[in-house]
Amino acid sequence: MNHTYIIGEIGQNHNGSVDIAKLIVDLVSRPVREDVFGIDLPAMNAVKLTKRDLNEELTVSQMNRIYDTPHSFGHTYGEHRKALELTDEEHFEVYKHAKAKGLDFVETLCAIGCMSMLKLFTPDKLKVASRDLTNLPLLAALAETKLPIILSTGMAGKKELDEALDIITKYHSDISILHCVSQYPTHPDNLNLKTITYLKKHYPQYKIGFSDHTIGIAAPTVAVGMGAEIIEKHITIDRRMKGTDQAGSLGPDGVNRMLRDIRVAERWLGKEDLYIDNSVASSKEKLERSIASNRFIAKGETISESDLHMLSPGDGFKWSQLDMVVGKTAKTNIPANEIIYQDNLD
Repeated sequence: MNHTYIIGEIGQNHNGSVDIAKLIVDLVSRPVREDVFGIDLPAMNAVKLTKRDLNEELTVSQMNRIYDTPHSFGHTYGEHRKALELTDEEHFEVYKHAKAKGLDFVETLCAIGCMSMLKLFTPDKLKVASRDLTNLPLLAALAETKLPIILSTGMAGKKELDEALDIITKYHSDISILHCVSQYPTHPDNLNLKTITYLKKHYPQYKIGFSDHTIGIAAPTVAVGMGAEIIEKHITIDRRMKGTDQAGSLGPDGVNRMLRDIRVAERWLGKEDLYIDNSVASSKEKLERSIASNRFIAKGETISESDLHMLSPGDGFKWSQLDMVVGKTAKTNIPANEIIYQDNLD
């Protein structure tokens, strides 16, 4: 069984608080259990934070524009963004907390200036946000670290993806590609999960996954069934909290249900074969049909096909074995509507 690498994206759902970020880490590190069969399932693999350099984020005019919304953390958009940023040291603190919980730590670095963080610690993987797939100088700088890179294709077509890969593969090839649609939330008609099979066919040398922005937990499970090896989903401690991403994220119960469904789906997939599983043996005997009498057959009578039909249980002759019954002599009286066994025949 191959386990899907599942990333819980904290993003800005920490609302500028290290303590909230740590609570989210605690949430996703909890054990997962399938209750009906009593199966303990693998928990989430990693959490992800995002780091922006506000000097390399937006134009001055955009940073100074009034940002008056219920989810604003500042009077201007620049003040809002600044309130949501954790320092390098705070990222390091969350990193250490995640590692203590047995989780990998993934970091999205949105600018070359953010790479100062790498002086403090080394993330397990680097993520490139969809909007930066065409930011080739950033891609080169990230690739030069030789750290594994995850690319999100939410704003990219094949041309943009290939150009990004050309840059990164000059340094290394430890690359994963996530199908993504940068619509929040993503409309069902726009998701196009078949892009996953397209990517697996055309980029077989890379791990292919899915970064999900839909409402609910069904899409990631379907994606795993289509071959996604990585799943990324926004997570929070409370979907009702202030913040633009909170409502579209998974809260504690949603995270647990998504993990349960993905891990159970991994077991569902099994192997590419057609066979009778040992677990159905008792059901097969109980429910399948066998050759049976449709009338009373007296001892000494020769059995014809018109004397027979099919009844459960399935522990007798099958219809494909008809020649083992038709033309044979009844060694015993055979009541109507009973299975005919070898002991009934001469």
